[in-house]
Order: sequence, then structure tokens, then C-alpha cells
Amino acid sequence: MTKLAEWLLGLTLLGVVWATLTFDLLGLEIPEPCWQVIWPFPVYLLVTFGCYSLATVGYRVATFNDCESAAQELQRQIKEAKMDLTTKGFRF
Repeated sequence: MTKLAEWLLGLTLLGVVWATLTFDLLGLEIPEPCWQVIWPFPVYLLVTFGCYSLATVGYRVATFNDCESAAQELQRQIKEAKMDLTTKGFRF
């Protein structure tokens, strides 16, 4: 199962549970403090997802590493391309 399918399955299950509790489809006696948590749950979930995304992006940026060997190879290839184009009449 792909990661997208896992996330969609989880969100669908949470949505079904939330809708069932919000619209009282099971006829449960839910206390008032629980209603105060159940009703805005999608907003809490959205804020939590935003915080998680921001933290993940921040962590990835903070731990981004440089590839010195790849940078040197790219510089060498640029020099070779310039020399090749110079022999064909281009000026830099």
C-alpha cells in the first residue's frame, strides 16, 4: 500500500468516526465536554498536520548536506563543455 493510500485510508476512517459522533448516528449519550472536543476536531487535525509539515521541512533544511564531489564533477564538466564549444567557435 502506498503512503498516499495509507494517509487517505486513515483520514477516511477519522472522517467517518467524526461524522458518526457529530451527527449522533449511534444515539450515544455524549457529555458536553466531549462535544467541545469532537466538533472542532477537523480544525485541530489540520493545525497539527501544518505543524508537522513545518517541522519536517525545517528539519530537512537544517540537516541538508552538501555533495562536494558532485559539485567538483559538475565544475569539471562545465570546463570541458566550454573548451569543446571554444573549439567550435564560441567565445566566453
